[in-house]
Amino acid sequence: MNAPLVTDRLDKSFEGHVALRGLTLAIPPGRVAGLIGRNGSGKTTLLNLACGLLLPTTGTCLTLGRASGELDAPELSRLGVVFQEGRFLDWMTVEQHFEFTASFYPTWDCERQWRLVGELDLNPSRRIVELSPGDRQKFGVVLGVCHHPALLLLDEPMSALDPIARARLLAFLVDLVREDGCTIVISSHILADVEKIIDWVVCLDRGELAVSAPFDEVQENYAEWIVTSAAGRLPARFAEPWILAQEGNSRQARLLVRRPGADATARFAAANGAEIEIRSLNLEQLFPLLVNERRQ
Repeated sequence: MNAPLVTDRLDKSFEGHVALRGLTLAIPPGRVAGLIGRNGSGKTTLLNLACGLLLPTTGTCLTLGRASGELDAPELSRLGVVFQEGRFLDWMTVEQHFEFTASFYPTWDCERQWRLVGELDLNPSRRIVELSPGDRQKFGVVLGVCHHPALLLLDEPMSALDPIARARLLAFLVDLVREDGCTIVISSHILADVEKIIDWVVCLDRGELAVSAPFDEVQENYAEWIVTSAAGRLPARFAEPWILAQEGNSRQARLLVRRPGADATARFAAANGAEIEIRSLNLEQLFPLLVNERRQ
């Protein structure tokens, strides 16, 4: 299968401000990709380009095999989009809005709709204008998934949700991949939650690509070392180029490393008369390393 989201030398500018520069990536089918980056890094711009709300300044963006600015019924019927602040018909009730939206999709799944309404504690008789910010986000998610999309784009879908609702939403997204083989791109600053479901990482920095790779591969490239010397012989600073950050004293140091390999690890331990405890880094710990290393 072709990658459902592909960009090639994609640039996007707004009145002289460059939001994306030279972005080339391909997200494989069936992946759950975490789109991460600092504020202003271009995440929302990329998602708006992917769904056709924006047009590239230069370069290309292909969504489900077609230029995103030319998306038509065959592609739009297979695309799901959930924005942080959805735009809905506020005078309708939740149930009326579902019926209205379902009329555009032959594949609309009423069973999934009502299951999610129950799991996310939505009141179908409430008018949209009466919903809390969290319930509006829940409603937007249900709207975005009940037509069985092949590609689902999520822009900060959990920012207003309580921990219980976030856990239920994450569990459903895992089920969605299993049931539909859906590709998901999720942009979120809640990295601890995103980490639970993603298997691909796309990291943007100042509009440029820092990383696009499998999450486990990214984790394998970095580690935290707890270095302990019973004799208290550790130097004040270590000079190895693969050490990205360090702190500690002569007896114990904490190092963040770009993994140097088993031979280098053994040589380092022997040279410093130390024992090394190797720990994996989570996404929140990895994020600054990915950004800082690209800038060096």
